[in-house]
Amino acid sequence: MTTEALQTAQTAPAEPSAGWRDVAAVVGARVLARLRLIASAIRPLAWVLMALAVAFWILGQTAGWAEFTIAAVVVAITVAVCALFLVGRTAYDVSLDLARTRVVVGERAVGALTLANRGTRAILPSRVVLPVGSGRGEFGIQRLAPGEEAEELFAIPTHKRGVVKVGPVSVVRGDPLGLFERAHRRDDPVDLFVHPKTVLFDGQSLGYLRDLEGLPAADLSRDDVSFHALLEYQPGDDLRHVHWKSTARTGTMMVRQYEETRRSHFVIGLSRSSGDYATDDDFELGISIAGSIGLRAIRDSQRVDVRVQGRALAAGTGKQLLDSLAAIEHSRPRDGGIGDLAGVVARTMPLASVVVLVCGSRVGADDLRLACSRLPFGARVIAVVADRSAAAPALRRIGDADVVTIGSLEQTPLALLKVLS
Repeated sequence: MTTEALQTAQTAPAEPSAGWRDVAAVVGARVLARLRLIASAIRPLAWVLMALAVAFWILGQTAGWAEFTIAAVVVAITVAVCALFLVGRTAYDVSLDLARTRVVVGERAVGALTLANRGTRAILPSRVVLPVGSGRGEFGIQRLAPGEEAEELFAIPTHKRGVVKVGPVSVVRGDPLGLFERAHRRDDPVDLFVHPKTVLFDGQSLGYLRDLEGLPAADLSRDDVSFHALLEYQPGDDLRHVHWKSTARTGTMMVRQYEETRRSHFVIGLSRSSGDYATDDDFELGISIAGSIGLRAIRDSQRVDVRVQGRALAAGTGKQLLDSLAAIEHSRPRDGGIGDLAGVVARTMPLASVVVLVCGSRVGADDLRLACSRLPFGARVIAVVADRSAAAPALRRIGDADVVTIGSLEQTPLALLKVLS
């Protein structure tokens, strides 16, 4: 026998055993998953009663006390009868519908939960659990015959700004004593966006266009649309910009020089550092102010970018801006404060034409001066300080930046009017 044949003969018997091991592993995993599913339906009280039944039975048999044996039988029958309540289907067709998935903080979100029995057999009474954020609501559903529906209306109070996850709906079957409970998840969760409060105002355009219809910048360019002066031709200049009349008059080739123009780019830098705000109310005020200013800039058809510590926010439309602000939370200490945020704005948006920095009252004048000095050169800078203790808007000048302190959201239009006047 050759060496290859000998090796084949030695390895051939091992193949069936390897296959059996794989089958056993699959079966064992399925059995283990089934046991975990069964164990998840057993409540702690059921475990206690089953342990008492076993203890009473052993004590009754070893000591000869019939009372303990009878007690063990009664407890076992009670547990068995309660377990029968889990038998049956809970195959509801569940529909979760929110009238509005976007509300302003303080408004109520109204929704409806519809459960329908599309099967051919009745569904026994059950309990429906609807998680809402960190809380939950419960509804009792009576027996549903085939083709019947049950509708439950609910309202979600929105005391805080944020993104609230509503659902998924869980259908719970259990017994009257609470020994067993089986839950089946139905439908997908829905995100409820609780937007910050904003204020609408007209008559103040915070930005300006530096393009065909706007103001030129102070930088000079060889190729743009805002004419500045005539210069002598230099090798490499575009011949399309030769001024032939001046060339014929002077005998020297002259080319046009232009002032550089830029597209309007409105940037909002919103600090979410807890160290920049005296209270959480100041932080919420800052978010509301940033949202109000951003909505105004979007209505002015400007390109708007919003930046916070750690990331940029979607702000292409008013809905995107408010959705992004709804999810804002305090940043980590390593992300820095308003000064670090200004550095990121300057690095990522060097052509910004208007920059609005929003921070809290804990930011001192020196910190604001440092933050404003890091912003892109030539950009108009407005710093907004959110301070609930301010009775009226106050305007001051720090370097080249206008700094306005706002004590309430309603003061925003008046405060911006002071900045622009």
